[in-house]
This record gives sequence, C-alpha cells and structure tokens, in this order.
Amino acid sequence: MKETFQVAGGARLAGSVRVDGAKNSVLKLMAAALLAEGTTTLTNCPEILDVPYMRSVLEGLGCVVQIDGPTVTITTPAELKADADFDAVRQFRASVAVLGPLTARCGRAVVALPGGDAIGSRPLDMHQTGLEKLGATTRIQHGAVVAEVDELRGAKIRLDFPSVGATENILTAAVLAKGRTVLDNAAREPEIIDLCDMLISMGAQIDGAGTSTITIDGVDKLEPTEHEVIGDRIVAGTWAYAAAMTRGDITVAGIAPRHLHLALEKIKFAGADVETYESGFRVRMDGRPTAVDYQTLPFPGFPTDLQPMAIGISTIAEGTSVITENVFESRFRFVDEMQRLGADATVDGHHVVIRGIEQLSSTGVWSSDIRAGAGLVLAGLVADDQTTVHDVFHIDRGYPNFVENLQRLGADIERVQVEP
Repeated sequence: MKETFQVAGGARLAGSVRVDGAKNSVLKLMAAALLAEGTTTLTNCPEILDVPYMRSVLEGLGCVVQIDGPTVTITTPAELKADADFDAVRQFRASVAVLGPLTARCGRAVVALPGGDAIGSRPLDMHQTGLEKLGATTRIQHGAVVAEVDELRGAKIRLDFPSVGATENILTAAVLAKGRTVLDNAAREPEIIDLCDMLISMGAQIDGAGTSTITIDGVDKLEPTEHEVIGDRIVAGTWAYAAAMTRGDITVAGIAPRHLHLALEKIKFAGADVETYESGFRVRMDGRPTAVDYQTLPFPGFPTDLQPMAIGISTIAEGTSVITENVFESRFRFVDEMQRLGADATVDGHHVVIRGIEQLSSTGVWSSDIRAGAGLVLAGLVADDQTTVHDVFHIDRGYPNFVENLQRLGADIERVQVEP
C-alpha cells in the first residue's frame, strides 16, 4: 500500500513542539562509529526511515546495530568488511559517509554510488580528491567508488566548494592518518561541529571545527564513545515557517537558535515576531507575510534545505520575491508542484520569481524529496480546500512524527493508505 497525506487548508497552527536529533548529523555519526572497535552509543536520535537504512549499511559491513527509540548502539568488530552493500547504499545519499571511515580502518572501501533525493547532481569528485591527497588511489568501477591505500598520510587539502559530505569523509579518514592534515575551505555547518565533537570524544585531535580551516593530527587508534546528537535545525526551521505561513504561534524547543540565525531573520523581515531562548525559539505571525528575497548558501547562509519553505511563504506573501538557489541545481522541481497549487512562480535559471497571492488552490501534488514534501504540506495548510500530497515516504525519511506533530499544533491532516 502507498500512503498520501490529506491536508485541509485554513488551520492556524499554535502550540509547542520539540525537535529530535538532526537527520543530517545522526547518519554521519553512525558511520563514524566504524572508526573504533567496540560499542558506540548515540542518543537523541530521530526516529526516521534513514536511521534503519544506515543500520542496514553498517550491518552489511559486520556491525551489530540496535535501535531503541532515540538510542542507537553500534558494535563495531575488529575486522570490518570493506564493501558496502549495493542495495542498502542506493537507498539514500548519506550512505557515502562510510567511505572515509572504511578507507581509514580497512585500507580499502567499495561504496556504491548513492541514491537519495532528486535535487540535482552531487558528484563525489571532492571526496575522491581529498582521499587521494591523503595517499589513497580512487576510481569509479562497476557503479561504485573504490578507494585503496597502504597508509594514509596527512596533507594540505583545499576544497573547491565547502561541501559538507566531502568535509566529513576527509575528516573521518584524516583522524587515523599519519601526521597533520589541514583542510581549507571546509564546511562550517553545525553538523560538522557535531561530528568533530564526537570524534574528539573518541580520541581524535581536531582543531578549528566550525571555521573554514580544520586541522587534524592523526592518531593510531580511536575508542568507542557515547554522544548526544544535536537538534535538527531544518526540522526546527520548518516549524518556524509553518507558524509564519499559517499566521500562527509556535514555540520550538531542542535547537540552538544560532544554528538558524538567518532563517529566523528572514521571517522577521516578513513580519513575524521572533523570540529566541537558549535552546529554542517562538515565532508568531498575525497578518499576511511581506515578500522577502532569499539566496541559498553554505552555512552560515540560508540553508538550501529550507528553500521549499522560503518558496512556500513567498507564494502567499504581499509583493514579489526572488529566490536564488546556489547549492543544488534541480531543487526548483518543487516549483512545478507549487504551480499546480496556483502559485504565480517563474523559474529563470537558478532564480525563481514569485508574485504572492492571497491563497493557494488545492489539488494533488507529488513530493520529489524530503524538504519538498514538507514544503508541499505547509502549502496545503494555506490552500482553499483539501490537498493530497503523494510520495510521502520522502517526508518520513527526515521528519519524525510529522503528521502527529502537525495534528497537535491544530492542523487538519491525515495519513491515508491508497492502492498503488
């Protein structure tokens, strides 16, 4: 049976919600557990589909993985398999995070080119170049990236673009390399800091996490650890935009507001009242939003993962907005579905011009990725009747208890099984 979300428009969302651990962090932390023999425990893990997907990848490499609600334990053997299971890896993009740890632990890694969201090409060139700088040879063979090395050695590496995935794979290889690695133009996302914090607790020597230059002094061995996953800033941002779009009042807990600084500032410019706390924030909106321009960039810029929400609020804002996508070239597929809902949006290269209208028009729409799916649900909340969102498995990959949280906030939404 397939599932859809039936969303009725007109609800004003109000109440409080707590975010779980970050999807964009937990999967990379699970992969990092490969670096140390023994049992690593992760807490505050989100209950999303991608966590058992990563469990399948790790179990295929020889680990024993247990999921108990928000706690994931990973027991890594002394001898790992170097070949990541093709079927498991193809299900989601984050599976490529095992490339660095396997190269460091086994001297060899075979990881199928990953699948995941349809948001544009995300080649592994920088991952491969980084590992090659550390002394490995890499190639694409039979649909997989293959890395081999006798001994990793520290090096000076500069990324052409601050890629999160490349930064993570270089980090998790360099921590066991001989000597010092200096990584310039590194990604600065909070999830990178979270990974570095976990690696340091395992015995790694890392300096500069959260800056564009990270220095890693390799060690001979790492130890298993216990680590709490940081809150999911993208889920938190989704709730912030839900409040602004529905003229609601939502308090979000479990997230450091500094991780969403620019996204919250944009909501303020649109007319919302935003209060921040040590580990949360509150967004209130009384009237129709005002049009604001957006430009996605690596952290600390506006997150590409919140671009669908920026488009969503712009479609009902007063005035004209220009949204510029600088990270993933195919993320504007979402605009086609918004046009089904009556949005006045025109795509021009990596820009979309949106002239706001007072209300969207309900219809059936299809989600192409996790964030597009969530954005379509928010759009359905401000449409005139009932909107049907298809392919909701994407949403379940990144948003724990999405329907239940929306219902508690006052949304009229149901998960409905349909014949395929």
